Parts: sequence; C-alpha cells; structure tokens
Amino acid sequence: MVGVLLFSFQSEKEEYYQQPDFILTAAKEFYEEVEELQKIARGFQLGSVEKDSLRTAVLNTRLAYKKVEFYLDYEFHEYVNSHINGAPLLQIERTGTSPNIVPPEGLQVLDELAFAENPEEEKTKLSSIATKLRNSYGLLFESLPNKPIDPKTLIPALRLQLIRVFSLGVSGFDTPGSLNALPEAEVSLASMLQFIKENKRLFRKKEAAFLQEKLAEAVQYVQQHQDFNTFDRLSFFRNYIDPLYKKLGVVKAELPEFLSYNSAWNPESKSIFSEDFLNPYFFTELKKEEDSKLLKDLGESLFYDPILSNNERMSCASCHQPELAFTDGQPQSMSNVQGKTVLRNSPSLLNAVYADRYFYDLRAYTLEQQAEHVIFNQDEFNTAYSSILTKLREEKEYADKFEKVFGKAAINRGNLTKALASYVLSLTSFNSEFDQYIRNESNTLSDETKKGFNLFMGKAACATCHFAPTFSGLVPPYYSDTESEILGVLERPGLLQLDQDPGRLANKIENEEAWIYEKSFKTTTVRNVALTAPYFHNGAYQTLEEVMDFYNDGGGAGKGLKVTNQTLSEDPLGLTEVEKHAIISFLKALNDTGE
Repeated sequence: MVGVLLFSFQSEKEEYYQQPDFILTAAKEFYEEVEELQKIARGFQLGSVEKDSLRTAVLNTRLAYKKVEFYLDYEFHEYVNSHINGAPLLQIERTGTSPNIVPPEGLQVLDELAFAENPEEEKTKLSSIATKLRNSYGLLFESLPNKPIDPKTLIPALRLQLIRVFSLGVSGFDTPGSLNALPEAEVSLASMLQFIKENKRLFRKKEAAFLQEKLAEAVQYVQQHQDFNTFDRLSFFRNYIDPLYKKLGVVKAELPEFLSYNSAWNPESKSIFSEDFLNPYFFTELKKEEDSKLLKDLGESLFYDPILSNNERMSCASCHQPELAFTDGQPQSMSNVQGKTVLRNSPSLLNAVYADRYFYDLRAYTLEQQAEHVIFNQDEFNTAYSSILTKLREEKEYADKFEKVFGKAAINRGNLTKALASYVLSLTSFNSEFDQYIRNESNTLSDETKKGFNLFMGKAACATCHFAPTFSGLVPPYYSDTESEILGVLERPGLLQLDQDPGRLANKIENEEAWIYEKSFKTTTVRNVALTAPYFHNGAYQTLEEVMDFYNDGGGAGKGLKVTNQTLSEDPLGLTEVEKHAIISFLKALNDTGE
C-alpha cells in the first residue's frame, strides 16, 4: 500500500512538473523557423535567394521567438542574451587582465543586417550568424524536454515579459533594423494569453478572467494600431501593461532563488513606475537590515559637512546641490584648487544608486567605491580615510551619532561608507507629474507632454538607451547592468570637433582597455534633466534644445565626423521643431527633486 501511494505521489509530481504543452510547442516552432532561416541565409549568400525572402525569414523567426521568449529568457537569460537575442553591440570577454572583443550574434544582429539598405554587403556574415543561431538554439532546444518546471514559477516570468514588451519591445530596441516592434508585441501578448488559458489552475477564477480579458484587449489594441511612429505607448501602458503587471503581482507564486534572495527588480512592486519597482540594496554593499533612518540622517550630516575634505572647504554638496537636483550647474565641477576644475560635469545623485557602475567612465562598481574615489582624488577631497576618521573621533557630536547607530568604537571606515551610502540611496525620484499620470494616480498631463513621451519611446529612439522607468542606461527587464554609449559629443555645439575625453577607455580597469570603449560614457538618467544643465560629460551643451538638435542630427558621425564605433545611430531622426519641443515638455514633466 505504501509503495502504491509513493508511486502515485511521484507520478502526480512528475505530471505536475512537466513542461507546459504550450512552451514545448512554441519552442519547437521557433526551432523550425531557425532551421529554415539558416537555409535561406545560406541561399542568400550563394545568390539563389532574394533579400525580400531573407527579410521575411528573419521576421518569421523573430515572431516565433517572441511566442516563447518569456520562458526562454527567464530560464536561460545569460545564454539567450549572449547567443539568441542580445543587443547588436560589440562586447568584451575578460580573459585575465586582457579584453577580447566579441562580435554580437543572434536575432537582433540578424534584424539589423537583413534590413540594412544593402544587406548583400554582409551576406557572408548573415549566413554565419544564422548558422550560429541554429547551433546555439539547437543545443538549448534539445535540453528542454529534460528540464521539468512548475508552471506556477513562470508567473514572475510573465510580469518580466510585460516589462520587456514595454521597455524593449514597443520602443524599437529589440528590432533595430525592421522596426517590426508592434507585430512582435502582439505575438508576445498573445502567447502570454495562451499560456494563461492552458494553465487556469494557477489562478483564482476572477484573476484568470481578468488576465484573459485584459490580454485579449491588449492584443486587439496592438492589432488596430500598427504604425510605429503614431502608436500611443502611454495609453497602452496605462490601460493594459500596468494593470496586467499589477494583477499578476497578487497571484501567489514560488520565486526562483535569484529573485527571492536579492535581485535588482522587486517582485513585490505593484507598478513598473512605482518607487519600489527596483531594490536599491542590490546595488550597494549596504544591506537592507543594516539601514535605518538614524543611519540615513548620519549620512546626510556627513554629506553636507566639509570636514570630510582635506582643506575642510569642500563637501559632497559642493558638487551635488539639492536645488539643482544634486548637480552644481557648472560645465565641470569645482576642484579644491583655486581656479581649477575636475575633468567632467557633475551628474545628478537622484536615483544614482540604480546602477551597477558609477562615474561617467564606469570606474567604480559600488556607491562605496564611488565615495572612495572622491576621497582620494587630489583635485577633490585629497585626503584618506585615516585622516577623516581622526577628525570625526575628535568631534563629540559625531562620536555620539556614530555610537547611537553602531554602538561603541563605531567610527571606522566601513561605518562611514555605510552612512554615506544610506543617504545617497535615499535620494529617489519617482513621483513627478508624469509618474503620477502614468500610474493612473492623476489624469492631468498636457497633450504636448503625452506626445513627447510617445516620441521619446518611439520615433526619437531616446528610450533605446534611456530605458523606462529609470530613463537611464540600466537595462530591462532585470536592471542589473548599466550601458555606456559612444555619441560623438562635440567640444561645443556648432564646432565640428570631437571632445577629446577618452571616457571609459581610460578608466584604468585593465580588462576594459579596448578600442570599443573609446569616448564611451555612462548613460545617465534624464529624470530631472530640466534642472541639471549644462549637459553631457563635458558640460558643453547649455540647453535641452541644443541636446535635441545633437541627437536629431545623428551625433558626431551624423555631422560627418569620424567616430570610432559610434553606438548612436548616425541617421538623422527627422524630428520637427514641434516634435522636439514636445519631447522637452515630457522631460520637464519628469522634474521631481524628492522634497
């Protein structure tokens, strides 16, 4: 009897954890399209297939991928990002202290090459990448039947897919050549609907009904609005994406270890634009259980106190002033030496914690390291921890404050950096006029601002580098990597001369000393950007109008200059003056100093 029960339990468990039929079917369909694409790309290389057939094959393969993307990218993110659907950018592979440049591969690269003006010029590369895709996905596909999974654990995957559809899909990031973003969004949403229909037991009756109805409406909405430039992304988000995200968030689900332990994305968040959407403690050495209001207040005192600098005339607030969204309004920030500045413009500290790398050249890996660079820099604080700690111990007020937070013998290097990190990570900004509108907390937003957001997310391609909702280079949907970009910034507007700052190439990280990072700079947030002039790392652009003109012209390369590996498209955006002003109106609606 015991044996029968054990056998029965094991059979039920195996049946329960079998791959959902929909996933295996969609994965097989994608495999078949990949095989067909390989054959067509080979034929194109040999001259027996026309480019229209190649482009159709690329589109069909991408659509098949979108049906199963929510599962594949969730379960095999690093592999998928490297081999199946990563950005078409050169990357480095670190081998010891030497960087090896790795060419991109996968669907986005194929999309860009196939829909180039003359794909015949890259026919050998197209065939090679299609073959690599066939081999890479073939290995993954063969393993799927042997990877049992509880369908309930895929509910977070559905939420992440909603983030992906909105931030990477309808923005055009995922389809750099074809701009076939809306048909792909339609297929992706339809596949989620099919998965929910086949797995109703995962949801309460009302939940299942709401999700099916809302997804069906979303699919219909995209079907009826297929023009990329006029698609209303704001209404799409408010009416479909965020309500679905919110409803899936109340469904009980078992989280995988990488989400339940410590992730940048917060699975408990109710909105993609809520203040708690991201977990700040993912990005800092400070743990959530170590943080407190007392620690934040201590950090705030230190932030505004010039005692931290060697000459005691300079504080963190010297370059990060609250009334200027924690910038200083100068082209390059002040130095401790009279009449001298530091190398670059001061970026905002609002939402600064949401990055896996810091400074324009990405030379620091944590907030704590960022503070360390300032402390040791001869042009800034020009001091050392030992000197700072000695001065703090001599101040009774600080001795009392540290003891109150940490206990006796509390003034040490670790506690100092924890206090500063606590204050900086408290400087959040997610409650602007725009945030309140997009979260459906307000119905007040001008038509010009709405138009500006839709342009930002669509035709103007701003959101392909400034990703929602941080509007920075923090990459969705996991938000654990920060991008840097090569724009070809000029020494000043109107002068056809590239700024000479080498950027990331000179960040003194040996395994990043590669030509692909020459003049590459961190993509900072555009939240509160109306308060943070002047702009870019060199502070050479005084107005948002000048910045818009620069992007509209295609950066440095678009102006005819030779820019090594410019990652910004050199093609003009074709924005009218009315459209540029609408985007600026949207940017101004992001003002929120957190006070």
